[in-house]
Amino acid sequence: MTPHTSGPPPTPGSGSAPGSRRALVVRGGWEGHEPVRTTDLFLPFLRENGFTVETADTLDVYTDTALLAATDLVVQCWTMGEISAEQCAGLTAAVRAGTGLGGWHGGIVDSFRGSVDYQLLTGGQFLMHPPGFADHTVRIPPELADHPVVGGLADFDVHTERYWTATDPLIDVLATIGFEADEHRSRPVTMPAVWTRNWGAGRVFVSTIGHKMDDFDVPEVRTLTERGLLWASR
Repeated sequence: MTPHTSGPPPTPGSGSAPGSRRALVVRGGWEGHEPVRTTDLFLPFLRENGFTVETADTLDVYTDTALLAATDLVVQCWTMGEISAEQCAGLTAAVRAGTGLGGWHGGIVDSFRGSVDYQLLTGGQFLMHPPGFADHTVRIPPELADHPVVGGLADFDVHTERYWTATDPLIDVLATIGFEADEHRSRPVTMPAVWTRNWGAGRVFVSTIGHKMDDFDVPEVRTLTERGLLWASR
């Protein structure tokens, strides 16, 4: 799958005028993923890159057409829960019109398990992870050396959950993880771990890495997450 690379690459600290873009951080759902603490990690970064940041603890913001139309980037951290048809339609319409959507781990790929329309928007859905945390390698294909989200990053190791996901064939896979053969899997599997997609005029960024706060202490995890949010923004 060939990653989409059109448009200006996201460059942290590139001198965007303060408040020239607008980010909406939507956080809630299962508290095990610490939606407030983890999203708070990225608020200073967004402000430094020219965003006015607003936070919301309700999915009803997705029905506010005017708010979403004025929003350049939605950062979602909402694990599990339910999204109404109206809320999902509002979010999907906004992305199709150009509002960016980004997030990590369960906050974006284990959200609203009952909504097929939401899964079509994000391009993937969490199905399971092996028990506990495990050391494993996140691999970046060499051909992505110039991609604005992962360019310049080499393979790196993490100690966290490995997400097994069902993914859409139209996603652009930027990084993968491996699952070895075992009593459940008859052969080794390479699984998408970070991806992007275009949806109408909008862009979507998903990273499955980020179950716990110290996952973002790994420089590569922090870097690709920050770059991914900028890439997704209008």
